[in-house]
Amino acid sequence: MLFHKFHFQLANKLLKNKEQRFSRPIIRISTIGIALGIIVMLFAVGITMGYKAEISKKVVELGAHIRISNYDFNYSYEQLPIDKEEVEKIDFEGITQIENVAYYCTKVGIIKTDCEVEGVVLKGVDSLFFKSGFVKNIIEGSKLQFSGENYKNQVVISKKIADKLQLSLGDKVRTYFVQDPPKFRNFTVVGIYRTNLPDYDESFIFVNIEQVQKLNEWTSNQIGGVDIFLSNFEQIDEVVNNLNQQLDYQLKAETIQQQFPQLFEWLALFDMNVIVLLTITFFVCIITILSTFFIIIIEQIQTIGIFKAIGMKNKDISTIFIIVAGKIILKSLLIGNAIALLLAFLQQKFHLITLDVDTYYLPYVPISLSLTAVVLLNLLVFILCIGALLIPGWFVASRISPVNAIRFE
Repeated sequence: MLFHKFHFQLANKLLKNKEQRFSRPIIRISTIGIALGIIVMLFAVGITMGYKAEISKKVVELGAHIRISNYDFNYSYEQLPIDKEEVEKIDFEGITQIENVAYYCTKVGIIKTDCEVEGVVLKGVDSLFFKSGFVKNIIEGSKLQFSGENYKNQVVISKKIADKLQLSLGDKVRTYFVQDPPKFRNFTVVGIYRTNLPDYDESFIFVNIEQVQKLNEWTSNQIGGVDIFLSNFEQIDEVVNNLNQQLDYQLKAETIQQQFPQLFEWLALFDMNVIVLLTITFFVCIITILSTFFIIIIEQIQTIGIFKAIGMKNKDISTIFIIVAGKIILKSLLIGNAIALLLAFLQQKFHLITLDVDTYYLPYVPISLSLTAVVLLNLLVFILCIGALLIPGWFVASRISPVNAIRFE
């Protein structure tokens, strides 16, 4: 379809025609409808991207992008030890995507207070763990210290465990371990965290890695596993393949998706919901512009008759009315984008729409809109709407008789 200057001039005159008493309110309704459509689509995509990113980030901060563990480690918290020497053979520095590497080990224990008893998982960590972003989840106190007086006896517990056991900063916590012979350790609460992820908040407490090594009767050269944090989540598969090629047969590297498949399968369901919503909204936009297009043609049928009487070709007439529709679509998209981006900014800044933390794991609705997503959605709406008008536009123009059209009232 070729566009000439006179196409745009005639299209502008048709749009500015003050005698459009019937179509003018229809055009306004169409503009509002398509604008609402793009707002819904941008919010659907933005909320899905934002929610998935926030949940993934939370899980990574507590676990890691990639975890190296023993092949016999069947997702039990009672681990088989790994020699640091085996891990140190890996060329971590040669993998540019790796941002941080931290050692850890775990142990199951029981916290007993005067009023309650609670089963917990001790995760022994080193100082590098707190470079992962976990510190942002600490809502009271501070992270573990790795030097100073009694630093080995510090513990960071979750807000949920603290409330249940009526613990606060500075309290002493006695933790028992079922083994032969039974052991216990006294810890001092120095920090309280909250992730809003029940699997963590109900179970995990963080202590110095040396404490868990002693409880497991390991040497300082033995660890339970390695947490690996990346600079880019998108490159996780490439890095894990690289690591598995370097590891000995008794060790394995797993991505965060492999460690928590159910969580990421649940997040993947959001994509299907968004696809369904986008498809419905696309159809609504197409039907809206088609209805408006036919109403404009009916109102301008005498004008079409005059165009044909002076020898204008069907494709030129069709082009003029498609330009009219295109201008309506563009105006709708501009209005819709302006409103959507403003609302997205306000939500991102002030968290106006809140969520039930226990159900959705986040206190507010997160929105993350990339420039690519915004541009693609707008292009799709414009192309699909214009594409839907091509055949009807040409068909109507070719069927109208000049004589009958001029007489039409």
